[in-house]
Amino acid sequence: MLLEDRSEALTPAVVDDPTPGAGEVLLRVRACGVCRTDLHILDGDLPDPELPLIMGHQIVGTVEAVGAEVVELVVGERVGVPWLGWTCGECAFCARGRENLCQRARFTGYDLAGGFAELTVADARFCFPIPEGYPDEQAAPLLCAGLIGWRCLRLAGEDATRLGLYGFGAAAHLLTQVAVAQGREVFAFTRAGDVETQAFARDLGAAWAGPSTEPPPEPLDAAILFADAGELIPLALGALVPGGTVVCGEIHMTDVPSFPYDLLWGERSIRSVANLTRRDGVEFLTVAPMAHVASHVTAFPLDEVNEALGVLRAGDVRGAVVIDVGP
Repeated sequence: MLLEDRSEALTPAVVDDPTPGAGEVLLRVRACGVCRTDLHILDGDLPDPELPLIMGHQIVGTVEAVGAEVVELVVGERVGVPWLGWTCGECAFCARGRENLCQRARFTGYDLAGGFAELTVADARFCFPIPEGYPDEQAAPLLCAGLIGWRCLRLAGEDATRLGLYGFGAAAHLLTQVAVAQGREVFAFTRAGDVETQAFARDLGAAWAGPSTEPPPEPLDAAILFADAGELIPLALGALVPGGTVVCGEIHMTDVPSFPYDLLWGERSIRSVANLTRRDGVEFLTVAPMAHVASHVTAFPLDEVNEALGVLRAGDVRGAVVIDVGP
């Protein structure tokens, strides 16, 4: 499925089969998650996609062929490909283990061909073995929603025992399971009146669930925002204990309104999460099966990717949306 111009629907297309170069692998795609970042690409919030583009960056596939210099992967192996698809490995950020900030980085389904296709090519360095026990559709959301959630949790701090999650979609429903397994209390914030999602959060172990406009029953040690609404930042700050942190997990947010300094005072902080690192991938894909994390998915066939994007945009889903590409 091809994006030829932003703000237009993806269209079926027949393109030449990709060929892996040095350090790359050819993958037969089995499933690919649908992410809110895909909507930001379509809406122009991320302004410079490599058009025409095959989108999709939560890829589960099997290795069909390996390029020169690839020794860590073999034909037939099942792997996952995340948003971060290539880094230079030479800059100061890469050298310090902060490759997520590499200024030359390239991203799957944005700069690089993604997974809304039957075949794709990926850098072998950024392919992760999929844990046993996860069917393809269940594994796909782990590769972005799961990884970004995990990075957000790390930045929230190990001592954040009371954790607020604003926006309860794909990332939050996975992270809630990890946080509860770690003994943290999760407070889930949704749109006002969304009682179904609030019940879903409680079913996954949240101690409390309510509208984002309502204060939690207890002050929070940290809050993670998975909604792209900048106006939630002052609300989250107001819910924190002194020294607490607001972590913004979205790649794009609407403008943050002005707010009184008193909300920030007391050594509260606001920080963003940019992309992910391979360390995040290795850690989370080890933690997820240990915490018995289960992805709740709504699946669509490849030729219904536009319908899947529409469902995600409308918020008419519990958990994650995934494209089932086939065996």
